[in-house]
Amino acid sequence: MMSDEIAENGTANGDVPEIELIIKASTIDGRRKGACLFCQEYFMDLYLLAELKTISLKVTTVDMQKPPPDFRTNFEATHPPILIDNGLAILENEKIERHIMKSVPGGHNLFVQDKEVASLIENLYSKLKLVLVRKDEHKSAALRAHLARIDALLERRGTRFLTGDTMCCFDCELMPRLQHIRVAGKYFVDFEIPTSFRALWRYMYHMYQLDAFTQSCPADQDIINHYKLQQALKMKKHEELETPTFTTSIPVDVNEPNEQ
Repeated sequence: MMSDEIAENGTANGDVPEIELIIKASTIDGRRKGACLFCQEYFMDLYLLAELKTISLKVTTVDMQKPPPDFRTNFEATHPPILIDNGLAILENEKIERHIMKSVPGGHNLFVQDKEVASLIENLYSKLKLVLVRKDEHKSAALRAHLARIDALLERRGTRFLTGDTMCCFDCELMPRLQHIRVAGKYFVDFEIPTSFRALWRYMYHMYQLDAFTQSCPADQDIINHYKLQQALKMKKHEELETPTFTTSIPVDVNEPNEQ
C-alpha cells in the first residue's frame, strides 16, 4: 500500500474480517516500526485478536517525514495510528480504542473493567517525560515510586498479567511504556528499574515471551531517537547505521516466583 507491510497475522481466506493498522515508521530508516506508543498499543491489541483468529491483521508503516502521495491524499495531515476496517478509516486514538472494543470481533474481551489498574498506570508515562526533561533525582524518585506501586500490585495479586493470567488492554498499554522507561531512561539519565521490583520484572519477563509484544516492539535505537527528536538532538551517523537491537534481558531470576 503506502509503505512497508511489516506484519500480517491471522488467516486471509475471507472467513474473518481483515483489519489494517497504519503505524508510524522508524524515524531512522523510514521503514521498520517506529516508537509511537499508541501505535504499539493498538498493534498488540489487534495482534492478540489475530492470534485468536477473530480477525486477519495487516500492519503498514508510513514514514511521516516523507509521507507518500496516496497517504497525503487519503489522510491529509493525520498522523498514525490509523485503523481501517472494511474501508472505514478511524483516525483518532479514542475512536480507535472504542472501535476495537465495540466493533472488532473479539475486541470486547480485551477491555476489562479494573479501576485500580486503570488509575495506577494512567500517569506513568508523564513521569518518564518529566525525568527526561528535568534530569533530576527528584523526578527519578517519583518515577521509581510509581513503578514500586505497580510492583506491589503485581506482587499482591500474584497473577501473570495485570488483571489475571490472560492479557488485556491494560497490558497492551503498560508494557510499551515500561520499554520506553527502560531504554530511554537508561540512555538519557542512567535510570534503571530497580532489581528489587521482582514482581514487575517477572511481569516484564512474561511479556517478553509473547509475540504480541516482540512483533510490535520498536528497536532500542528508534525509542532513543524518538526522544532525541523531541529534545532537538540529532542522531550521529554511526547510530543511524547500527544494527537494530532490542533490550529484552531480565536482570533477576524470575523462574521461581516468591512463595508466600
